[in-house]
Amino acid sequence: MIVCKNDSELAAMRVSGRIAARVLQRLAAAVAPGLTTRELDELARELIRAAGATSAFLGYRGAPGAVPFPGAICVSVNEEVIHGIPGPRRIQAGDLVSIDVGVQFEGFIGDTATTVMVGAVAPEWELLAATTRHALEAGIAAARAGAHLSDVSHAVEQAVMAGNCRVVREFVGHGVGRELHEEPQVPNYGRPGHGPVLKPGMTFCIEPMVNLGGAAVEILADRWTVVTRDRRASAHFEHTIAVGPADAEVLTRA
Repeated sequence: MIVCKNDSELAAMRVSGRIAARVLQRLAAAVAPGLTTRELDELARELIRAAGATSAFLGYRGAPGAVPFPGAICVSVNEEVIHGIPGPRRIQAGDLVSIDVGVQFEGFIGDTATTVMVGAVAPEWELLAATTRHALEAGIAAARAGAHLSDVSHAVEQAVMAGNCRVVREFVGHGVGRELHEEPQVPNYGRPGHGPVLKPGMTFCIEPMVNLGGAAVEILADRWTVVTRDRRASAHFEHTIAVGPADAEVLTRA
């Protein structure tokens, strides 16, 4: 069942959302050639700790018995779509670096992601990032009280198709609140006019995961890192939003 948050819960989510946004902003600004993804994770741990929050990702298990995620953030480079584990990979000029931040503060989650272009990137990669960012904004604009959840999904997909890119279908956005993943699932594709009717107080993450080549993905042997099957580039943007009486409120806008 989809739960609408009350005023006090929304107020708490605004705080966690602001923390996540500030951490992501600092991390994006720190991305530079020569930095390892582990060093970016170490900075994230310092920033999250300084804010009085904890990482919502560190030790997270997607299912009972699953391997716990070992990083405080996800860092996915080029062909890595999502859930990249921070490690020795060294960022290079011309890379696309997707950073996903989830924090928990006083019982509530803020979850947000962005894709950073490291210096000058290939023109088609620049278009990929712009298309994915635009798809996120299109989804947010569609998240209005009285609309159907699939209207959001459809808006994302249409924006991606207009950029001649492909939506990842195996992974989707999600409800969020006291838990990192709550109902509903929020696909980035689908026909409009289907699914739950959106009501004020519903909170969920819209997160287009978009590939330059084919839509197919696979999971590496670490059981977390998702990569494009054709090893072409991917981009990822995400915001936590709350449905309002009219337009959606973006809780993780920097």
